[in-house]
Amino acid sequence: MLQDIGARAMGVYEYLLKGTDPRLWSYPLMQSPVNMSAILLTYIFFVLVAGPRFMANRKPFQLKEAMITYNFSMVALNAFIVYEFLMSGWATTYTWRCDAVDYSDSPQGLRMVRVAWLFLFSKFIELLDTVFFVLRKKHGQITFLHVFHHSFMPWTWWWGVSLAPGGIGSFHAMVNCIVHVIMYSYYGLSAAGPRFQKFLWWKKYMTAIQLVQFVMVSLHVTQYYFMDSCDYQVPLFIHLIWMYGTFFFVLFSNFWYQAYVKGKRLPKQDSKPGLNGKANGTTMVANGNGKHHKKGNSNGTSNGSSHNENGSAHAGKMKKS
Repeated sequence: MLQDIGARAMGVYEYLLKGTDPRLWSYPLMQSPVNMSAILLTYIFFVLVAGPRFMANRKPFQLKEAMITYNFSMVALNAFIVYEFLMSGWATTYTWRCDAVDYSDSPQGLRMVRVAWLFLFSKFIELLDTVFFVLRKKHGQITFLHVFHHSFMPWTWWWGVSLAPGGIGSFHAMVNCIVHVIMYSYYGLSAAGPRFQKFLWWKKYMTAIQLVQFVMVSLHVTQYYFMDSCDYQVPLFIHLIWMYGTFFFVLFSNFWYQAYVKGKRLPKQDSKPGLNGKANGTTMVANGNGKHHKKGNSNGTSNGSSHNENGSAHAGKMKKS
């Protein structure tokens, strides 16, 4: 029986590989899912086992300059990806309704292939978010949700890009990158130190930005169910994207309710300053991938409200302060 199950699984695997877009085969990591799966498994092993053991008897690394560079580099990269998505179809030939994948070798079709791959590759770069947490010993921010999102989502996106680079299914990728421009801008300014806090007055709207993102993604693909016909080649992705948008909308709605209605995750106003003028209050900020960023214990604070000294990439933070 096990042999039969294994044979069927291999049959499905080979069937899916035959359906991958040959225009992507020359791109890094796109020859087969083996290499990218190995990277993601190594990532999981490092953040859960090897990294914590390595840091067990070491002081947290001070990575302020590296994180400033990383965050603003991600801002530039995501802004470029958004531009390329627009020029590859969304601002040129797409109708914003039922847009099929262009599998031709036309200049615009190949341009969409390139930006779809770049979007996928950026998700592997974002694994550094968690690496920074490990090296800075921010173990509380390495939650199950954070690790799951950073590992499983790139794995599914590999199949999405391989089978359908473009079309209606690429809308959520473009919107995700728009949100990441905003989020990484926030983290970069936070990493720059307390003197930039006056430019971060909009941080309270970041969870709302997330909710808008998920509503847009879900509504955009929902129109598929009301069309008489649609030529999009991989309808399965429509259902998966709808589930993705709806799931994270519920997740962030719950956070919004807990944080702003019940006030359970708001910073305590009576926090006493610790050593070196550091405050003990915490705040939670949602990031662009369905996770939350915890800030606290930073310099230059008053009235118990915390400023982020070193900043961070987005965190998988879903617990109560």
